Amino acid sequence: MTASPTEGGSFRRSVCIDRPYYEPDGRIRRVVMTTEGISPVGCHPTGEKIKANNMILKNLLVASLAATLLSSASAQEKPFHTWAKTPPMGWNSWDCFGPTVTEAEVKANADYMAKHLKSYGWEYVVVDIRWYVSNDKAHGYNETDPQFNLDTYGRLVPASNRFPSAADGRGFKPLADYIHRKGLKFGIHIMRGIPVAAVKRKLPVKGSRVTAADIYSERDQCRWLRDMFTIEADREGAQEYYNSILELYASWGVDFIKVDDLSSPYHTAEVEMLRKAIDRTGRRILLSTSPGETPLASAAHVQDHANMWRTVGDFWDSWQQLKEHFTVFERWNPYRKTGAWPDGDMLPLGHIGIRAERGANRMSAFTRDEQYTLMTLWSVFRSPLMFGGHLPDNDSFTLSLMTNKAVLDLLNNSTNNRPLFHKNDLTAWTADKSGSKEKWLAVFNAQDQEMAVEGKAIWKSPVLTRANQTSEVNVPIANARKLYLVVTDANDNIEWDHADWINPIIYNEKDSLPMSGLKWKKATAGWGNPGVNLSCSGAPLIVGDQIHANGIGTHSNSVIEFELPEGYTHFKAMVGLDKAGVVQNVGATVQFMVFTEEPAGPMPATATAIPVQLSALGVNGRCRIIDCWSGEDLGIFSGEFSPVINRHGAGLFRISPAE
Repeated sequence: MTASPTEGGSFRRSVCIDRPYYEPDGRIRRVVMTTEGISPVGCHPTGEKIKANNMILKNLLVASLAATLLSSASAQEKPFHTWAKTPPMGWNSWDCFGPTVTEAEVKANADYMAKHLKSYGWEYVVVDIRWYVSNDKAHGYNETDPQFNLDTYGRLVPASNRFPSAADGRGFKPLADYIHRKGLKFGIHIMRGIPVAAVKRKLPVKGSRVTAADIYSERDQCRWLRDMFTIEADREGAQEYYNSILELYASWGVDFIKVDDLSSPYHTAEVEMLRKAIDRTGRRILLSTSPGETPLASAAHVQDHANMWRTVGDFWDSWQQLKEHFTVFERWNPYRKTGAWPDGDMLPLGHIGIRAERGANRMSAFTRDEQYTLMTLWSVFRSPLMFGGHLPDNDSFTLSLMTNKAVLDLLNNSTNNRPLFHKNDLTAWTADKSGSKEKWLAVFNAQDQEMAVEGKAIWKSPVLTRANQTSEVNVPIANARKLYLVVTDANDNIEWDHADWINPIIYNEKDSLPMSGLKWKKATAGWGNPGVNLSCSGAPLIVGDQIHANGIGTHSNSVIEFELPEGYTHFKAMVGLDKAGVVQNVGATVQFMVFTEEPAGPMPATATAIPVQLSALGVNGRCRIIDCWSGEDLGIFSGEFSPVINRHGAGLFRISPAE
């Protein structure tokens, strides 16, 4: 509050708030609003002001001031939160093209989005990792001889052999312009820190007297991709470097920036530098931090500085990873607010793995029931929706998942979203519809056959972690007709659980036979596919720092079933965490087991009725229930509603008071 003079010279109380005004092109112009008008500079005690041109503007001003005072009192909303009033929706190149996407592929996805998805709220087109490397590779990263592209200030610029329009210093501006002309928004991925190549060349930091070599540290360097060094926030030139790259991105027309190696562990100082640099540009650029899980202890900080933050590591088309999200989302539910969204990661749907960093070229491995579960859970939790598949290859079912207006209404217009119950893998969430007496009910059947009943195992390892990476197995298997090699996630989660059976051999007193030479009957993995003499990612088997020529690489949760030839009496192997998992920031946790009989427990029913007491939703009278996915009117209900849900499936229902 400030004191302003009246025309007669006495003072009266007047509200004065300095806040940004947003131009249609995304630029920010700072103005000061008072109850008497708008000033482009500040509050002037002499009474100078620019009066509102009409009563509509003044009414909007007073309403805005009231809202601002209310939010200031509760320290809830910052200006950048207004840039994402609903969970962001878009496409990201990672799941289909990994670090090798090209300009033509980005444009093809933008064209599809503009034609088929824009009217439903899908708007961001995001180029993921390593757009600045000329010679990267599919199914991994080229860390042998990567050709980086940098400008004279050590800022990474697009590889023009992949993005031809970026040649001659144009950067991503021509591609951003193309996307903007379609009414869409453009985003990019970067890694936290400053390029190692800029440090080695001692390139100058724009806006400072120092070079890249003066602001870097090898402390906390990313374990899984060593393109960057940490920026030490307390050094001269540190903030200036982040300012310089965001200034460049703003000049290109970037609307969204995904910053990797920022969430887990959480780099508080670099998050703050990024926030300052974005705000300094005067452009509305959404900030998304990656990968997770972001520490809960940092929830308030990330909510105060970013528009999105990851709640999990990389999410692929694995049912076990999808099932994890029920507990993850329940854990993060208290920390969601408008403009600041916990992010369950990209949607691995449609055509993925074309040249991905991991996995084969495929349509999503999720069943249709699992895809309904994915879209329903993300929507009732209000996670951002970033589609991972190559959009032009969508089939009609995939498109229907993305364009169901009733489901998107839940994503965009719900409040008080919360879990109702989670018991025996049967789960329900509910939410209220803004400005209405209507409710939503999401019901899930995540029941599973128990993969491995430990009591049946003839051997099991201790839980293996980064601190305890290997174990030896040597067990009798006389008279066994089958052998099952099992890896579980040790009941925590399955992030980075790359696991190797090294030199697995069956033998007797006279003979031995490598298991890697036997053809298995069937095999599963929680991520990717088991590999013979290779890890599940197709890389060499590396346990500790030693490369092994013989073995089987997989990923929890995994069961590999063999039919055994007669006469073998023992099985032995070394088991261990593959280095690909160990070097990740969050490490891995697994347990190995050996069975000579079917390890699984009984199979649950194909479908189950899940009773929900409508009073738990706040519905105490008769109500009408509509199936959101099918649009079917299910009729009038009171007291209890018991939808029958397929195993791994979901139901989503809109509930309104009956007339």
